[in-house]
Amino acid sequence: MSLAQWLREAAVQLEGVSDTPRLDAELLAAHALGMERQDMLLRLRDLDVPEGAGALIARRLRHEPIAHITGRRDFWTLTLAVTPDVLIPRPDSETLIEAAVAHFAGTDGPARVLDLGTGSGALLLAALDQWPHATGLGIDISPRALSVAHLNAEKLGMGGRVRFRQGDWAQGVDELFDLILCNPPYIPSNETLSKDVSDYEPYGALFAGSDGLDCYRQLAPTTARLIAPGGTALFEIGHDQGETVPALFKEAGFAPIILSDLGGRARCVKLVGRADMELHGG
Repeated sequence: MSLAQWLREAAVQLEGVSDTPRLDAELLAAHALGMERQDMLLRLRDLDVPEGAGALIARRLRHEPIAHITGRRDFWTLTLAVTPDVLIPRPDSETLIEAAVAHFAGTDGPARVLDLGTGSGALLLAALDQWPHATGLGIDISPRALSVAHLNAEKLGMGGRVRFRQGDWAQGVDELFDLILCNPPYIPSNETLSKDVSDYEPYGALFAGSDGLDCYRQLAPTTARLIAPGGTALFEIGHDQGETVPALFKEAGFAPIILSDLGGRARCVKLVGRADMELHGG
C-alpha cells in the first residue's frame, strides 16, 4: 500500500474520533517517519507506509490526543514538549499573547513576565520568544508540570532567562511584573468533556468548582499588587464567562476589558494596574 492510500484509509478510520481525521493521519504518519508534516507531503509519492503507523492510529482511535502520541504541540512561534502532566496548549490561548503584543506596541515590551499556572510553560515561553530581552517567572502547583516547563525552556535556549517554582498561584511572590499571564482551570466540575480531554488531560488543570470560578475568586484580590506601572494582566476565560469573571475583577477594583478569540468568543480578561486606571480617569 502506498502512503497516500494509507492516509486516505486512516482518515476514514479516524472520522469517528476526530474533527480533523486527515490532519491527524498526516501528523501521525509524519511522526512515525521522523519528519515534519510539510516535508512528508512534498515527498508523498516517494514514501512507504512507516513501521508503527498502525499502532499510532490505534492509540488515536482510543481518543488519545495527538499531542500525547507525538509528545509535542505547536504554540505561537514555538514547538513545545507535551506530556499527560500538563494541559495541551491550544490556539485559543494565543489570544493572550496577541493581547500582550497589542498592549506593548510601540514600546520596548515587558521586562518581567509572570505566568501563573504555567503548565508546559507555553504562555511564558511564547512571551519570552516575542521579547528577547525579557525574563520570567513561571509558577505551578504541580512539580511534574514544572519539569515539563523546565524541559521546554532548556530545549528552546531560554533556561537562563526563566525561573520556575512550585506554588499556589502568586502566594509569596513579592515583585512587580510588566506582564502577567494566566490560563487557570475554569470548567465547571459537572461539565461533560470529550474523551480526548477528560480521559487524558490533568483534572486539576481543567476544573474549578461547581461554577468554574473558584480560581478567579482566588486570583482577583491578589492581582493588583503584582502589576507594574504601565503593565497588564491577561487571564484566559471560558467563552461563556464574559460576564461572571469580569464581575469578580470589578469587585477587586479593576475595570476589566473583554477580548475575543478568532472565533469572536470572549476569551481574555485584560486588566491594568489600578494606579494606571486612576491616572487615565478609570
